[in-house]
Amino acid sequence: MKSIFVSILCAAALLTSAPALRAGEKLVISKPYDSLGFLEPILVHITGLTGEADNVLKSDLIFMGVVHKPLAEAKYLINAGATGARAEARVLEAVTKGLMHQAAFTADSQRAAVHALADSIATKLTGLPGIAQTRMTFKVETGPARGEIYISDYDGFGAFAVTSDQTIVASPGWAGRGTLVYASYKLGNPYIFSHVLSTGNRAPVAKHAGNNYSPAVSPDGRRVAMILNKNGSPNLYVANIDGSGLLQLTHSREGDACPCWSPDGQSICYASRAGGATALRVISAGGGSPRVLRTTFAPSPTEPDWSPDGKWIAFTSLTGGFKIFIVLAAGGEAHEVAQGEDPSWAPNSRALMFCSGPDHGKHLSLLDVPTKTVKSVARILESNSQPSWAK
Repeated sequence: MKSIFVSILCAAALLTSAPALRAGEKLVISKPYDSLGFLEPILVHITGLTGEADNVLKSDLIFMGVVHKPLAEAKYLINAGATGARAEARVLEAVTKGLMHQAAFTADSQRAAVHALADSIATKLTGLPGIAQTRMTFKVETGPARGEIYISDYDGFGAFAVTSDQTIVASPGWAGRGTLVYASYKLGNPYIFSHVLSTGNRAPVAKHAGNNYSPAVSPDGRRVAMILNKNGSPNLYVANIDGSGLLQLTHSREGDACPCWSPDGQSICYASRAGGATALRVISAGGGSPRVLRTTFAPSPTEPDWSPDGKWIAFTSLTGGFKIFIVLAAGGEAHEVAQGEDPSWAPNSRALMFCSGPDHGKHLSLLDVPTKTVKSVARILESNSQPSWAK
């Protein structure tokens, strides 16, 4: 983790340097929302940066709901600067020039400092968690029937391989910030492993007869949902992170796949062919009867991912090609947001990471859901897929 020295001075502590306000007058940030309940883009005009620093700040802010516009359209003015490994900015209200926010960061690199600055600005203007300093894990195909697990910054920079097994790998995900869980053929059969990043230590989570795959770790990092076919059919199971306490949740002969957890850790959403056509179902993490999650206008849903705020479930639908949809967690009308598959929510419940392209040439992309703005992430080798955003 990069060490960052932070110096943040917010408007409340700096009003003495802002233009005088009338008695009782306050600087407030208006936050209009669109028809789906997403925050409308906050329009800003950014000056003071050039080159990579300028590009990084503007790109970071887009996926946090803050968009650079010409001066005449801006509601807020951002006067930023970057020297060496330091980045700083002042945020002013465009009309009154009242100071809304001020921050400065020094990090291991200028890029890291700008990421920290972007998070600070976006959090102040939107009230949502910053994402510019987060990381993702994903699968990289290195050759026929070979792949490795990688980690990078959320925008694809700083990528490095976590494994070097030269075997089939799948479904990497996070168990807290310091551990990954994934499926691998390292021992000849598809087993599920946990992998401590600081030490490289690996331990089996599931080594049952048959296939062990699609691990998904609960938000508290203590339990793993997974698909096992130890009894003949692929069904949904839950166990502790060390593999103990295995509990079978479903008993479908048709097959289940792709579990994900609700942010409160109480429920699991998964794809199932039980009863015929593929549908999303939700079941208590402690067991019980599953309920079908309606995804109107999006047939054959799979690969669900629950937004951290609990409101949305993103998923893949095969309807004239792979497409990304979102649906309310209670089910209902699904809304198409991009062409692709493997969606993973950002911590701000606004942006998604997903992949698209042919089987052996997939690449990752960022999506700002409400505006449908898409930006490709730098590709590692030939094919990148199955992203998981660290929450």
